[in-house]
Amino acid sequence: MSDKEKASSSDFKKGILAGAIGVLVFLAALLTGAYLILGKAFDLDFLNIRSIAKVKVISGLIDKYYYKDISDKDKETGVYRGLVGAMDDPYSEYLTSAEYKKMQQETSGKYTGIGISVTKDASSGKVKVVRVFSGSPADRAGLKKGDYIIACDGYIASDMSLSDFTGHIKGRAGSKVNVVYSRSGVRKKVSIRREKLTSQSVWGRMLDKEHGIGYINIAEFNGTTAKEFEKELKSLKGEGMKAVIYDLRENPGGLVDSVTRILDDILPKGTTVCMMDKNGKKTTFSSDDKKQEKLATVVLVSGDTASAAEIFSGAVRDFKYGTLIGTRTFGKGIVQQEFTLGDGSAVKLTVERYFTPDGECIHKKGIKPDIVLKYRYSGDRAGLDDLSDYDFSKDNQVQKGISVLLGKLLYQ
Repeated sequence: MSDKEKASSSDFKKGILAGAIGVLVFLAALLTGAYLILGKAFDLDFLNIRSIAKVKVISGLIDKYYYKDISDKDKETGVYRGLVGAMDDPYSEYLTSAEYKKMQQETSGKYTGIGISVTKDASSGKVKVVRVFSGSPADRAGLKKGDYIIACDGYIASDMSLSDFTGHIKGRAGSKVNVVYSRSGVRKKVSIRREKLTSQSVWGRMLDKEHGIGYINIAEFNGTTAKEFEKELKSLKGEGMKAVIYDLRENPGGLVDSVTRILDDILPKGTTVCMMDKNGKKTTFSSDDKKQEKLATVVLVSGDTASAAEIFSGAVRDFKYGTLIGTRTFGKGIVQQEFTLGDGSAVKLTVERYFTPDGECIHKKGIKPDIVLKYRYSGDRAGLDDLSDYDFSKDNQVQKGISVLLGKLLYQ
C-alpha cells in the first residue's frame, strides 16, 4: 500500500470514528428525554440510546459510500421491516400504506393485475403460479399453472415477501409489467398489460346429472367468496344436485370469516375451528342449526391446499361430513392479523394457532386425506387454469370422488 493510500485509509478510519463519536454525543443529549418517555409506554430495553446512535452511523455510511442514493423514507421502512423480520416468520411482515391498500384490495376480490393466483414456498422462496384465470391478461400472454415467477419489472421474487412481490405485479390499469418466469427449467420473459379484474373464487358445474353429482371449485377465500359460494350452491341444487365434490386442491387460503361462513352454511351444529393465542385465550367459530346441507360430500386436497382451505378440510373431516381425497395438505395452522398504524401503514403478525374441531393443530404437518391418491391427468394437458375447458373424465381424483359419492348415494 502506498503512503498516499495509507494516509487515505487512516483519514477514512478517523472520519468514521469522529463521526460516530459526534453522533453518539449529540444523540445522547437529544434522545434521552424521548427514550425515557417512550420507555414508560413500551418495553424498549432493546432500543437504547446506543442502538439508535448506531442506526444513525450506519445511515451515514450508506449515504456516503453506498453506490446508489437511498432515501430516508426507504431506510426508515427498512428499519421497520428488519424489526418484524427479527421473528424469522415468513407470514409476518411490515406493510407500507401503499402495500396495505393493495393487500386490502386483494382480499376484497377486486384488483388491478394480470389474473394469476400464486403461492410462495417458505423454505425455497420460490413463487409458483397455482392458477391462471381464464381470459385474463396472464392467460392471453401464455402463463400456465406450475410456472415459477422469477421477477417482475426487475424485482426478484425470492428477495421479498409474497405480498411485496405481488404488489409489484399489480399496478395501474393499462400499464405493462415485464414478467420473467420459468417453465420446466427454461426461462422466459413476457410483457403483460394490467387490467381491472374481479377474481372469480368459486366455479361450479354438474358432473353427473343422472345421479345428481355436482362439482364446486373454491380457488380462495376472499371477501366475495361466501356470496359466490351460496349462489353457486343454490344454482346447482336447482339442477338436481344431491352430492358434491368440493375442489380445494390449489386453494392457498384467505379470510377466516369467509371460510367459517361457508362452513356454517353446510355443516350441522358444532365448533368449526378454534384459535388460541400465546396467552391461552381462545376464539371459537361455530356452525348453528339454521342452515346445513345434507349432501354426500367429497373434498379434493393437495400440497397446495393451505390455511383457510385446511380449516375447511379439517372441519369436514372431524365432523365426519365427507371424504377427503388427494395428498397431504400444506400445513399452515397459524393465523395472521393486521394492525393498522397511524400513518396508514400496517404490521401483519402471526397471532394465533388454530385447531380443528377435534383439537388438532395441523401446522407444519398438514392433513392426511382419507383416501391418498396422487393427481394424474390422462388427457393432453393437465391443470385447473381453465375449468371451462377441463375434461374431468381424465382427472383420476375427480373420478375417484364420483365413485365414492355413487357409493354413498346408493346406501342413503
